[in-house]
Amino acid sequence: MSTATTTSVRSPASPGRSPFVSWLAVIAVMLGIFSIVTTEILPIGLLTSIGSSFTVSDGMAGLMMTMPGLLAAVSAPLVTVATGHVDRRVMLGVFVLLLALANFLAAVAPSYPLVLVSRVMVGVTIGGFWSIGAGLARQLVPAKSVGRATSVIFSAVPLGSVLGVPLGTFIGDVAGWRTAFLAMGGFTLAVLVLLLVVVPPLPSDRATRLDVLGGMLRGVNTRFALLMTVLVVLAHFGTYTYVTPFLEQVTHAGSGAITVYLLIYGAAGIVGNFLGGSTVGRHPRSTFAAAAALIAAATLLLPVLGRSDVGAVALLVVWGVAYGAVPVCSQTWFSKAAPDSPEASSVLFTASFQATLSLGALVGGAVLDRSSPSTVMALGGLAAVLTVAVAWAHRAGRFAWPESAPERSGRS
Repeated sequence: MSTATTTSVRSPASPGRSPFVSWLAVIAVMLGIFSIVTTEILPIGLLTSIGSSFTVSDGMAGLMMTMPGLLAAVSAPLVTVATGHVDRRVMLGVFVLLLALANFLAAVAPSYPLVLVSRVMVGVTIGGFWSIGAGLARQLVPAKSVGRATSVIFSAVPLGSVLGVPLGTFIGDVAGWRTAFLAMGGFTLAVLVLLLVVVPPLPSDRATRLDVLGGMLRGVNTRFALLMTVLVVLAHFGTYTYVTPFLEQVTHAGSGAITVYLLIYGAAGIVGNFLGGSTVGRHPRSTFAAAAALIAAATLLLPVLGRSDVGAVALLVVWGVAYGAVPVCSQTWFSKAAPDSPEASSVLFTASFQATLSLGALVGGAVLDRSSPSTVMALGGLAAVLTVAVAWAHRAGRFAWPESAPERSGRS
């Protein structure tokens, strides 16, 4: 995911701070995002056990994925602008504390509506923390290290899938899903302490206006970026949210095996993240289309080949590599579409990504309650196919990138 930052912060990395402390600050921000990503997608591995505890369907349990994304889409611009003049370290601390409280509330919630309240709190945290934290590298380290520091911060996204969710699922299998949220809350409090100790004060001068969003949406490249993001995120989260029910009912995998499969998927996502990042700068359209095509292949073939463990794992690897490249592809396309408005590009990317994440989980849950996990996979695959078609239409139209972008001729 990306930042929706609209805030200008005074004084980059303090010259009086040691490099070690500066990098500890980068790691603290990365761990904050890791906590957020893990908490946001943790219900994927615990979906059926949580639903069973409250006697709700798998589709209804999918609201745990819908709520955070929807709230994040709204809170990203609103919270950032509303707190534009508040010290950014203070706001980071507030959001991490809110995340810890959300995890603790989920752990002790006596009813499913209270679990959903906790997910609302998670959504506000996602929008607020991402809008500040993901763009802080330049404030924490010298200019020559900003690129590397940004990579460290964004590594939290695939690490959440590789480490956070499988570990949370394992804890849920051994000690119950409530213990998984309790452990996540404790970890988040530890991150809060580290963040307050090593991140320097970050006073803010002003909040950037967001009226450039309307101008961005008038650009054809931005509209294509928006359409492709909506389709591919709809395809992914409409299916991946319910991968546990698929593996249980179609592959007939046990809970221990599912934990391993999710770990393999997450590891593949890290590979995809680096592969996508290495090519998207030169070929954003081709890289995005390739990722969508692989997601389409994986989800369309799962109902057929995913009946065996070997087939399911092989397709999860393909799926993981493909989706690992999606966030960086989407963010890069938005940035290339409006190179002079990086903050507004981030707001539009974050809002569209999170809103569609919610819609995908909601639609997938509705389909699942009325049909089967295999139908969910097939419909998601069709949405991914449409993403490829949109990329082809962009190329066929020979829409040129802005002069600052590598693809000036419209070729991939």
